[in-house]
Amino acid sequence: MRAIRHGFGAFASVAVLITGTAVATELRDAPAPTEELSATAPATGSPEDFGASCRTVVEGSRVTAHCSNPYPRTDRVRLHVECDRWWDVDSDSAPVEVGPADYARVTGRCWKEVRSAWVTHQPADPAPAPGQPLPVRGS
Repeated sequence: MRAIRHGFGAFASVAVLITGTAVATELRDAPAPTEELSATAPATGSPEDFGASCRTVVEGSRVTAHCSNPYPRTDRVRLHVECDRWWDVDSDSAPVEVGPADYARVTGRCWKEVRSAWVTHQPADPAPAPGQPLPVRGS
């Protein structure tokens, strides 16, 4: 009986050792991830000064997005609502401009349950050229 226990323990140890070696070799031979810039990354090293911060609140079948823009560029936001039922119509809001240091509330709804809701962003005005002052609206 004792010989069987030692034999099984040795067999299990060898199996774990071989599996660990195979996994380590596979990890070592795996190609390293490439460090490419994403297509949406800003071209300069500084962070992009664009994009309102939005939070969505779902209450039953109604969705509200609260967006505030801390940046000097105007952001055009849209609320997208996907409904849970197959017969319920998904909706996209009209674009709403959120100016610098401004706040906007966008609402949407489903007839029944909401599956998901998200906000998309788009610049309302072109990015200023480097060294150019930002345009002042209303003057």
